[in-house]
Amino acid sequence: MTRSAVTVEVRSLAAADVPPALLIDLRQLLIDAFEGDFSDDDWQHTVGGWHVIGSEGGAVVSHAAVVPRTIGVGDVVFAAGYVEAVATTPHRQRQGLGSQVMAEGAVVIRREFDLGVLSTSRADFYRQMGWQRWQGPTFVRDGAQLVRTEDEDDGIMVLRFGPSQAIDLEAPISCDARSGDDW
Repeated sequence: MTRSAVTVEVRSLAAADVPPALLIDLRQLLIDAFEGDFSDDDWQHTVGGWHVIGSEGGAVVSHAAVVPRTIGVGDVVFAAGYVEAVATTPHRQRQGLGSQVMAEGAVVIRREFDLGVLSTSRADFYRQMGWQRWQGPTFVRDGAQLVRTEDEDDGIMVLRFGPSQAIDLEAPISCDARSGDDW
């Protein structure tokens, strides 16, 4: 029997305001939720912005990170809130907890950035919250060079609003290179 969606306490904290013990709990949640497939690079991609944390009875049950990234769309550069490490503790998955932290993540993105961006293999989950699949080609900026990332073309999604509302979803999109997965 599946439990219906439950409301948890959701809060967003700047990375600098997250207590060290909570960081340990968050990393363990991510390791558990991704069944051990959460690397040191993945963790580094998660820190440095905001952590959106869902907790219940003091225990962390869901998480999403929003980190600053520079995203190019055609010739326009946006200060983007890039979503990383969306996860729910395994025994609480499919109960709406990820949707709750993503709703608060969208608030952070709209408050702090000009565009939301993420990479996923679960487009339907994000589409229901207003995210749109990118339809143009993807690239990584490595210095002045653009490197095509065809394997990412179907996985990039954006949250358009305000200054990014009218961007062309078929234009080329690019991000800066980084260790591990660029997107």
